[in-house]
Amino acid sequence: MRRSTPRREGFTLVELLVVIAIIGILVGLLLPAVQAAREAARRMSCSNNFKQIGLALHNYHSAYKNLPMNAGGTKDCTGNGDLSNYFWLSWTVGSLPFMEQQGLWEQISNPLDLKRDGTTRTSAGQPIFPPMGPNPWHEDYQPWLTQVPMYRCPSDGTEPTFNRVAFTNYSACAGDAIFEQAHGGFDDQGRSQTDGSWGEEATARWARGVFRARHFTKFRDITDGLSNTIMCGENIVNDNTLRAAGTEMAADNAVWDLPPSNWKQYLDPERPSYINTNTSTGGLSTCDPKPCYESNPNHGRGRRWSDGRPEFSTFQTITPPNSYNIQRWHGRSGAYCASSFHQGGAHILMGDGAVTFITDSIESGDQNHVPYGRDNGDGRGTNGGAGRESPYGLWGALGTKASKETIEEALNQ
Repeated sequence: MRRSTPRREGFTLVELLVVIAIIGILVGLLLPAVQAAREAARRMSCSNNFKQIGLALHNYHSAYKNLPMNAGGTKDCTGNGDLSNYFWLSWTVGSLPFMEQQGLWEQISNPLDLKRDGTTRTSAGQPIFPPMGPNPWHEDYQPWLTQVPMYRCPSDGTEPTFNRVAFTNYSACAGDAIFEQAHGGFDDQGRSQTDGSWGEEATARWARGVFRARHFTKFRDITDGLSNTIMCGENIVNDNTLRAAGTEMAADNAVWDLPPSNWKQYLDPERPSYINTNTSTGGLSTCDPKPCYESNPNHGRGRRWSDGRPEFSTFQTITPPNSYNIQRWHGRSGAYCASSFHQGGAHILMGDGAVTFITDSIESGDQNHVPYGRDNGDGRGTNGGAGRESPYGLWGALGTKASKETIEEALNQ
């Protein structure tokens, strides 16, 4: 009797290809979900960073009865960047002791005989760095090169190049005006100025946000209510797009004299994050070719956590989040938007410490209105900014601290 030999079972080539195709489809379906989960985790981490910053600012206020000064420091400008911080230190410097960065704060607040390579300055015949450091862009001062983890959003992967000042993704809210925002009416020696529109009294009219350069703000100054007023917002580090201030877009005083809507006509229709380089009129920068991209890797939005000048450490509630910045020239003047790598919006920190995600589509009012501080022909120019409602809708109203606007819309929590 013949015994039948059992036949081996196996995959045919067709069956194998079908299995591979199914696996490929499943991977394709799961990959976006995995990426979305990772971004959700990064967004949550960013929000937690902001909550810690909010707690630090409240603890600072409890200790000193005011918020940390932006564009502050020591009033001893000598003209020597090794020996003076030029009264330009960011609000993030003063916040360090309340951000679990006591060690870094001790280095900054005391004389430091140390170079970035670990050798001493005295051995090289150089003066010791003074308390509160040299100028905030000094590249041989190790504290400025030290990255504070809580000042970085994990969704922003941009890293400093070797031996450059460390970054920040969080900016102070300067309100809804631009004119003479950089100095607040004080010179680099901390002296109050009385010279026309440059003076302290004049600049107070359009210092409408929680943070005013070279001044302290108390919670009692925020009469619109802490829960109705933005204290800080996100910014991406300069990536050479218009939302990150990688370009000099406006010529001379055009950023002050023209409305935000003026600049839309110069955006590249095929790449709206960039300016059309063939444009040559209407208040654009005179640099050639246009736009003037920052060649210095130490310049641009968020690229100096220690520098309190507008390009690095503040933003305004004029153009909506992730739109475009209008920069007059490096460091000083411009209308800077909140921005982030999160899909559809950016985080903001309210005065009461709450963290809110604001969408790019937030109502931003009359973008044809020239920012306060310049003449609009309607009584709302240089002499009419103080106490007026914001022309930039809900977004503008959230950025002002004492303009008596009524916030009727619920914000996304």
